[in-house]
Parts: sequence; structure tokens; C-alpha cells
Amino acid sequence: MDFNELWKAALGEIELQISKANFKTWLQNTTIADKKGGVVTIAVPNGFTKEWLQNKYHKFILRSLRNLESDVKEVIYQISSQNQNKEPVKDKKSDKEESLTIKKQLDFVELNVDVITNLNPRYTFDNFVVGSFNELAHAAALAVTQNLGRKYNPLFIYGGTGLGKTHLIQAIGNFVKNESTNKKIKYITSERFASDFINTVRSGSLKQSEMDDFKRRWREIDLLIIDDVQFFGGKEKTQEEFFHTFNILHNAGKQIILSSDRPPKSIQNLEERLRSRFEGGMIADITYPDLETRIAILKTKAGERSFQASDEIFEYIAQNIKKNVRELEGALNRLIIHYRLNQKELIIGEVKKSLNSIINTPKKATNLKSIIKTVAEFYDISEKELIERSRKKEVVKPRQIAMYLLREELKSSFPFIGTKIGGRDHTTAIHACEKIKNKIESDSNLNDEINLIKEKLYLI
Repeated sequence: MDFNELWKAALGEIELQISKANFKTWLQNTTIADKKGGVVTIAVPNGFTKEWLQNKYHKFILRSLRNLESDVKEVIYQISSQNQNKEPVKDKKSDKEESLTIKKQLDFVELNVDVITNLNPRYTFDNFVVGSFNELAHAAALAVTQNLGRKYNPLFIYGGTGLGKTHLIQAIGNFVKNESTNKKIKYITSERFASDFINTVRSGSLKQSEMDDFKRRWREIDLLIIDDVQFFGGKEKTQEEFFHTFNILHNAGKQIILSSDRPPKSIQNLEERLRSRFEGGMIADITYPDLETRIAILKTKAGERSFQASDEIFEYIAQNIKKNVRELEGALNRLIIHYRLNQKELIIGEVKKSLNSIINTPKKATNLKSIIKTVAEFYDISEKELIERSRKKEVVKPRQIAMYLLREELKSSFPFIGTKIGGRDHTTAIHACEKIKNKIESDSNLNDEINLIKEKLYLI
């Protein structure tokens, strides 16, 4: 593949792994500037984008490029002021026509996001596959569209990574937008809301009108959709501002929709008054799809791209990718690219070979350090707090979960666990592991949290 084609294909996979707003913000004006000796150089428009990609999305970029070309060993980022207006360099001019054809056939990167609402028009109820794993959330979403601001307000949808939360909440926005052209609608991630607020505070310290304009913009909305609200945890000033915005909208009968990777009660460092607001409407979860639903999702996505394959191929993908809809779509995207480039009917042997790096990649090796790091990040506390003898209420539960995971995932001995987690006696480790093990059976929220931690722990 030439540079342009390689980057388009990589972006197609990356798009499925991060929020659409973040994708558009940080990756829209990037290109591959060079590729030598296994090192890919990505041209970016400014230093801020370079730093963000290095710190936040490097693993997605590197993994996607490696999936497409196995010789990729490293990715570096280079600031190029002319990046937005420069055509990517071609290393295979004979492939130009074929590349253009693929670009037209595979609409992976053209987001067409509405600049006013931030909604992606591809996300609709029509192409949202419903199964037992998401039927409650889907039914609640439909009910909201018929009773905006009056039923299930707020609507809070939670579930693991890549299960369709963003699709569903944006489908609500697109439905309302098409039915009511006079409604003010806004979709945004919690990170972008926080960033907008922080930037306003900085400029507002010199000019009060900036803050007044911020409040007006967010408090005149008829349908506010906030994605990934777990990232509000720990941001005290942002939480305070959103609390007031929430109250004003809610009291005015405006609809609020929220999504998260965990239920409200499991969001660390969230003010109790805001947690109470989140729990005041309808809470619906999205779990893992069953085999039949996974096959249906694959066939739906394939139909959208006018791609056909045998039932055997769809079933092979669905049987091997069980917990992430984005990964299903990523595998399908790779097959479509493979088919378009080779222009011949796919057979199961070629499919297995093409998807080998996705399906047969072993779980990332885990150890004491990775468990401590993952648990600490999940509960937004420091690793130091987790392993010290602190008796802070917000640390006790994460520490017990860390001990439980060390026992369950690494089969560590109780004396080892006690020693490593704060130099405690082995009886403390036994107590912690038994407490978490017993509580999982009766507390579905805790079970969800531990599954999410494991998902992050083993994320390739």
C-alpha cells in the first residue's frame, strides 16, 4: 500500500476505538510523511496535537499500522505547518487509481459530523442491531425520543468499551434532529466539555463575558448528550459547573442523556449531589452480545458497505471476537480492505490468515505492576496510595480489589499479596479476597467493575 492508502486504512481501525469527536479533533489533519526501516513518521499540524497523539493515542496508531503492515516497528510524530494542504507522498504511483477506488468504496474515515450538533449521521436506530444484551437500553432510548424531557430524564447508559453506547446515544440525537428541526441538540464527550470549561475559565478571568457566553451556550440546549461521564471524576470545578447546567436544563424540561463505562455509584471522585442527579432518571446497561447477535451485527455492517461473504466467514469472526462490537467491525474492515485490494472471492483459509494478528494475538502478559497500575487508574487514585497503609475510605475498596485480582489472575500466595500491598499480614489478604469474592455474587455493579478492570488489564 502507498502512504495515503496505508494511513486511510489505519484510520479506519482507529476510528472504531476512540470517540468520534476525539477522532475528528486529533486525527483529521494528519498524514504519513515517511516510512523507512519500519519507522512510520506521522505529520501533524502543531505541537499540541503531537503531544496528544503521543500520550493518548499512540498505542492505537501503532497497533493499527502493525495490523496492516507487520514490518512497522515504531511510530514518530513530526510537526508540519503545511500538513493540511500537502498531498501525501506516494511510494507506489501505479496504485493511485486503485487507491481512489478503495477510498470511494470504503467510507471509513469520512465522518460528515455535523458541525453544530457534533452528531455523526451514520449512527441511527435503523442500523443499530438489537439483542438481549442491549434491548433495555434501546427501548429506553426510543421512549426518550417520543417523550423528550418528560420520560427517563436523565437517561444514563453504561457498559464496557466498544459495545455500542456512542452509537445508541447519538441515534437519539439524530432521530430528534430529523424530526424537530427547531431543537437545539449537542453531543460532546465529558473531556471536551471539561476542556471547553477550563479554557473559558482561563480567558474569563480577564473577560467575564466569556464565562457568560459559555453558560448561555450550554443552558439553552434542548437535548444534551454527554459521552464518557466517568471522566468527570476528580474534576471538582467542572463538576460544579455541570451540576448547575444539569439543574437548569432539567428544571426547564430539557432532555439529558449520559453514557459511561460504569454505573454512577462506581464513578470515583464524583460529587454525591451529581451522582444523585445521574441516578434520578433511567439507568440501563449494555452487556456483551451473544453469538447470534454478533453475526447479525457483522452482516448489518457488511451490508452497509455492499460487502458479501459466506455465513462460514461471518460465524468464524463472531465465534472468535466475543466482547467488543468495535473489534468485530475492525475485523470486518480488514477483510473488506483485503478483498478490495485482491479483487477475488474470500475463502475461509485466507480469512483466518488475514485476521490472525487480531484473533490469535495472546493476552498481554500481566503482573503485579500492571494490576496495581490498572486498578489505580480505574479508581482515579495514585499507585502509592493503593499500596500504602492509608485508611482513606476511597482507597480501601480498590486495595481489596487489587488483592483479589492478584490472587485470581496471578495465583499469588496470601503472604506475597500482603507483603506487596502495604506490608500487611497474610490474614488481611485472605479477608480482602474472600470479601470481594463473596460480594461479587450479590453485587452486579461490583462484578461489572471487575470485568471492566480485567478488560483494561488485558487490552492489547
